[in-house]
Amino acid sequence: MVKLILLGLLAGALFSSTFILNELMSGAGGHWFWSASLRYVFMWLMLTVIISIQHGFGRIKALTAIFFEHWQFWCIAGTIGFGLFYTGICYAGDHVAGWVVAATFMFTVVTSLLVLVAFGQRFAKKFIAYAVLVFIGVAMVNISEGLRASEALEAAAPMSEMLLLGALPALIAAFCYPIGNQLVWQVSYNSRKHSRELQEACGAATNTNAAAQINTPAKKPLPTSPLARLIAKVPSIDTDLLQNAFNKVWLMTLGSLPFWIILGLIVRPDAPSPSQMFNTLLVALLAGVGATSIFFFARERAVTSSEVAGVDSTQASEVVFALIGGIILLNNALPSAMGILGIGLIIIGLILFAKNG
Repeated sequence: MVKLILLGLLAGALFSSTFILNELMSGAGGHWFWSASLRYVFMWLMLTVIISIQHGFGRIKALTAIFFEHWQFWCIAGTIGFGLFYTGICYAGDHVAGWVVAATFMFTVVTSLLVLVAFGQRFAKKFIAYAVLVFIGVAMVNISEGLRASEALEAAAPMSEMLLLGALPALIAAFCYPIGNQLVWQVSYNSRKHSRELQEACGAATNTNAAAQINTPAKKPLPTSPLARLIAKVPSIDTDLLQNAFNKVWLMTLGSLPFWIILGLIVRPDAPSPSQMFNTLLVALLAGVGATSIFFFARERAVTSSEVAGVDSTQASEVVFALIGGIILLNNALPSAMGILGIGLIIIGLILFAKNG
C-alpha cells in the first residue's frame, strides 16, 4: 500500500504542473480550449511513439482493433474522464488563479468514494473519515487563499466570480475524473471476473462431466436500478493489453478526440500562439503522459476497494505541489497559518491511508 501511495504522490507532483502552466497560459491570453484540447492531441501522439518504440507498431494495430470493437465505451470513458474533466479544469483556470482550481478539484477525494460506492465497491468506514480529513485540509487551504485574494482586491465580486467561473467548473471536473477512471478500472475487473468464472465453469464441467453447463450458464438476476443497469453495460474486454497503463491512456485519449473536435466546432477559438502550444506540450508530457500513466498504473495494482480509495486520495497532494510551484515559479505569497494547517491535515490523511490500507 505504501508503494501505491508513493506512486500516487509522484503522479500528483507531475499533475500539479497543469495548474501552474495553465495559469501562465491564461495570463498570456491563450484560449482555454487550446490548453485543453492540444494536451490530448499531443498526448496521443506521444503515447503512439512510446508504445511503438516499446512494442512495435503491431501493438498500435492491436489497440486500434480493441478501440473500434468497443468504440462506444472508449468514447464515453474518454469524453467523461478526459474531455469534460479537463475542459472544466482549463475553463476554470482561464478565470481564476491556479491554486483555486487545484484546491477545488481536490473535492475529487470525496467524489472518488461516492463513485466507488455507486459502482458497488465497499471499504472500511475509517477511510471515509480519512477522506473527510483530507478534504477539510483542502478546504482550509482554499478558504485561506480565497480570503487573501479578496482582501488584496478589496471587493466581494471576485469571490462570487471565483465560485461561478472557477469553483463550479473545477467541481464538475472533480466528478468526471473519478468516473472516467472507474469505468476503465471496471473493464479490467470485468475481464478478470469473467476469466475466473470461465475457469470455475470449466472445472465444474470436468468434475461432473456436464459440459453443457458452459454453454447454458445460470441466468444472473438483472440489475434493478438505472445506475446498476448502466454499470452492467460496461464491457468485459478479455485481453492482457489492458494491464498496461500506457495502453489504457492511449485508448481513453483516442476516445476523447471526437469530443474535442465537436467542442472546437462549437467554440471556434482563435489559433493558438507558439508559446501556448509549447506550454501545452509540457503539460501533455508531464501531466498527461507522466502523471496519468503513473496514476493508472498505481490504480491498476490496487487490489481492494480500500487500496483504490487510498490511491485516489493522493490526488489531494496536487494542491500542495501547486502551492509550492506557484511560490517558486509565479512568486506567489507563502500560505497563511490556516493554509499551513490545511496542508498538515492533508499530509496526515495521506499517512493514515498508507498506514491502514
